[in-house]
Amino acid sequence: MSDPVDNAVNQLGEKERTHFNLPTPRMPDIKVFSGSSHPHIAKTIVARLGLPLGKATTKKFSNHETSVEIGESVRGDDVYIVQSGCGEINDNLMELFIMINACKIASASRVTAVIPCFPYSRQDKKEKSRAPITAKLLANLVSVAGADRVITIDLHSTQIQGFFNIPVDNLYAEPAITKWIKENIPEWRDSVMVSPDAGGVKRMTSIADRLDIDFAIIHKESQKVGEVNSTVLVGDVNNRTAIMVDDLADTCDTIVKGAEKLRESGAKKVYAILTHGVLAGNAIEKINNSYLEALVVTNTIPQEKNMKVCPKLQTIDISVMLAEAIRRTHYNESVSYLFTNVPY
Repeated sequence: MSDPVDNAVNQLGEKERTHFNLPTPRMPDIKVFSGSSHPHIAKTIVARLGLPLGKATTKKFSNHETSVEIGESVRGDDVYIVQSGCGEINDNLMELFIMINACKIASASRVTAVIPCFPYSRQDKKEKSRAPITAKLLANLVSVAGADRVITIDLHSTQIQGFFNIPVDNLYAEPAITKWIKENIPEWRDSVMVSPDAGGVKRMTSIADRLDIDFAIIHKESQKVGEVNSTVLVGDVNNRTAIMVDDLADTCDTIVKGAEKLRESGAKKVYAILTHGVLAGNAIEKINNSYLEALVVTNTIPQEKNMKVCPKLQTIDISVMLAEAIRRTHYNESVSYLFTNVPY
């Protein structure tokens, strides 16, 4: 509970402070710590902010329990912990919870979980009887661990924000994707935006509106029992460049089959741009053998190893948006500017 005397002092103006010889309240320092899932993006964020990366040590005991030690004082500080939902997801989540709790009980003023790729986001509803809503469970765990706020990018469903009882800043990759298209596809003005399935139509049309270009949809038609589903392209891509967009690609089956359908329909080139490139299983092999000109993903998930074996894979740096979101959150500024713009 806050001290009423401290609150009264904080509300005094500069003249009153000088008269009573009272100190000006100190702005909490920013401390940014990195988990082990994606240290590169954390280093890029602190470089953008002009800060050193916070000292924290994570390790595993012989029985595979996670151990975390915060190596510097965080008392009264505004703490940000960067941990993406990738790699050994469950271990990394446990590491995140422990880091949040360690900072909280060390008297940090505020702890924000920066989760570029929010895991379990596809499990956001009951698909069948007795199925869990795991995204809701994860939201509860983040809150119980002690986080005061969450910053993430392109949740699979925006309503996941409602699963939390703390503020959630869900940033959009659309501004960065739009910028990449303008800078890297010379014929973008005559291209067509494409959604590989019905679920991504809203995201696709939003980017198409930004670029003021046409759009198309790949629709899956269900056949009789025992027959393979067929796909129908709604829209014209003949002799034009097609740009598919989606929020996440795991096995890449949808993207690869979509590229095949677009080429069959007369598209000259096919690009695919995704926010989260999970690229599990033999996804890289599928991409290399596909009709895709390039597969472009943001760096919410590390892609260094994949890029070495997949010449078609390219990345968009999203750390500038995360760094600006951290800066604006720290100074209690609006982050809505980032919904439509890429910071310089």
